[in-house]
Amino acid sequence: MTTEKEVIRRIRNGDIQEFESLFRSSYISLVNYAQTILKDRDSAEEIVQQLFYVLWRDREKINIKSSLKGYLFRSVFNRCMHHIDHNNVIRRHTTGMKDRVENETNDPAEIMKYNELHEKVVSIIEKLPERCARIFCMSRFEGLKYSEIANELAISIKTVEANMGKALKVFRKELM
Repeated sequence: MTTEKEVIRRIRNGDIQEFESLFRSSYISLVNYAQTILKDRDSAEEIVQQLFYVLWRDREKINIKSSLKGYLFRSVFNRCMHHIDHNNVIRRHTTGMKDRVENETNDPAEIMKYNELHEKVVSIIEKLPERCARIFCMSRFEGLKYSEIANELAISIKTVEANMGKALKVFRKELM
């Protein structure tokens, strides 16, 4: 029987069989846990898959102080909370925009055009990768500067710029 420290050491050293074994033994319970939080199976699976992707990608930097199982469940919990926060930000901003338009005009045609555009914008944001969508919302809806976004998310300004470029490219393509 392999200890958790040995499993971590093997994964850190690039042992793909050990990683696959961890994935197979943990995946279902982690997805079920995420689903109890999110109430959405697809999002739960996406979060767990992303966790394992990042775990493998950054395997050489793994520094788990607690148990491996505890680390995985805590990571899923944190990712679920981030996912919920992200969706709340999008919902709050899109609702606020809709309320402003409805309060500023009484023209039903204008309100209808806005509602169509609003639905399209929400649809595009939902298609963006999570971090990309969050950066876009922080910039366009919260009015934050790239440097402020970089500080808040603990990423480089270049990463913010790249994600904004990606988001704007998708918007241009979808809105043409």
